[in-house]
Amino acid sequence: MPTVIKLENIKKHYVMGDTTVHALDGVSIEIHRNEYVAIMGPSGSGKSTLMNIIGCLDTPTSGLYSFNGVNVSEMNDNELAKIRNKEIGFVFQTFNLLARSDSLHNVELPLIYGGKSSGERKRLAQEALAKVGLGDRMHHKPNELSGGQRQRVAVARALVNNPSIILADEPTGNLDTKTGDEIMGLFEKLHEDGNTIILVTHEEYIAEHAHRVIRVRDGHIESDKPVAKRKRVVYQPA
Repeated sequence: MPTVIKLENIKKHYVMGDTTVHALDGVSIEIHRNEYVAIMGPSGSGKSTLMNIIGCLDTPTSGLYSFNGVNVSEMNDNELAKIRNKEIGFVFQTFNLLARSDSLHNVELPLIYGGKSSGERKRLAQEALAKVGLGDRMHHKPNELSGGQRQRVAVARALVNNPSIILADEPTGNLDTKTGDEIMGLFEKLHEDGNTIILVTHEEYIAEHAHRVIRVRDGHIESDKPVAKRKRVVYQPA
């Protein structure tokens, strides 16, 4: 499979007063198209910094980051914003939905920034909501939806631009176990449909759904292994 993400000797240092914090200290990773990868690590391990760099939310202090063969490690903020909008679908623990907008408009947002016409935005947003089982909730606002439904709206928003990767940060963190399992079943289906998924979590049972687990500790890759036995959850929309 083609390489989507290639990190070579990535370092990220933060200066805090008289102290330099080495959040990442020589990280090298390759992630290929249609992989399902979980990134794990304790608080302060560097996993959030790694996620921010992979998601083009931050730039490394040194090293090379290649995204679909393009060097993004030295891009400016505007160039990174274009990559984020076109190539990366984000799913966050807190959903990050606009409270006063319905599901359809929330899902349309990346397309607005991408310059799509009104009719095209509506069609693509409707298709994305149908994929996550919310075809009948298009005009519901977040406060009219359950937690699992809100997260599915967020997943639809992540899908709507047909991104190269879906980057999910603790996507079940605000959900009960049953609803969390439904969301993980949805990710399983998205992966089977050909999507590349990178899941950031501190929960072992969530990481077991991935095919590969990268563990980060003290700014280094502690281990990078395939998942021998993983849970399989059948996606059943509520």
